[in-house]
Amino acid sequence: MNARDLGGYRAADGRILRRGVALRSDGLNHVTAEDLGPLAELGLRRVVDLRSMDEVREAGRDRLPDGVALHHFPLLATDFDIYVMIRDALSDASAQRQRALLGDGRAGAMMTGLYRWFVTDRVARERFAALLRLLAAPEGPPLLFHCSAGKDRTGWAAALLMTALGVDRATVLDDYLLTNERSAAVVERVLGDFAARGLMREPELLLPVFRADRAYLDAAFAEVEAGWGGFEPFWREGLGLDDDVLAGLRVNLLDGSDS
Repeated sequence: MNARDLGGYRAADGRILRRGVALRSDGLNHVTAEDLGPLAELGLRRVVDLRSMDEVREAGRDRLPDGVALHHFPLLATDFDIYVMIRDALSDASAQRQRALLGDGRAGAMMTGLYRWFVTDRVARERFAALLRLLAAPEGPPLLFHCSAGKDRTGWAAALLMTALGVDRATVLDDYLLTNERSAAVVERVLGDFAARGLMREPELLLPVFRADRAYLDAAFAEVEAGWGGFEPFWREGLGLDDDVLAGLRVNLLDGSDS
């Protein structure tokens, strides 16, 4: 499972993100009856699901312990829908067609476009801002947010949160890339299955879709710079957030007194 606690990272003022208050993961539709007990022990108040309605219908709703509030902030980039890309690739086992769809950097370009969309699309910005407001609200955390794989939408949400708190870019990137370690076994199994079933002769063509890549996160931050000139104006003008939200995040998520 691609799940982790964001606690332990150091913010700009030297304080540390508290453990157990902001967590990220892949979809919770796979939670079993045996998982509910350990999940309940996390003491979550809220879970935010960033999956589209189609994803929820196809994969299933989150399975949560009693008393956990579920918030659905669906994010779907029609022009950069990686699930449609995968479906199209698997619909025809022709190696030539799959190479034409995914090869020569096309899969990576789709992913870069998706991350730029996170920043340029108004509705996407509103969804990410809504998540940040929940994390900053009194009685908001402990909160877990997720999408399907816990990689792209979840990865950008985590990057926004950590950057807002002043976590340095290198650390933000390291957390983002942890997904590759957490998901390696699953990715290997899925790609192996595609090959074994004769669905793909070159399943590695899908690696740009299944892996976190520094270039993707860099593309999103570059779009912030290009459109707003920096993170602070993006916070205010792009996300529509103010100092009260930032103060709430610090109160809720950071250890110690403000310095």
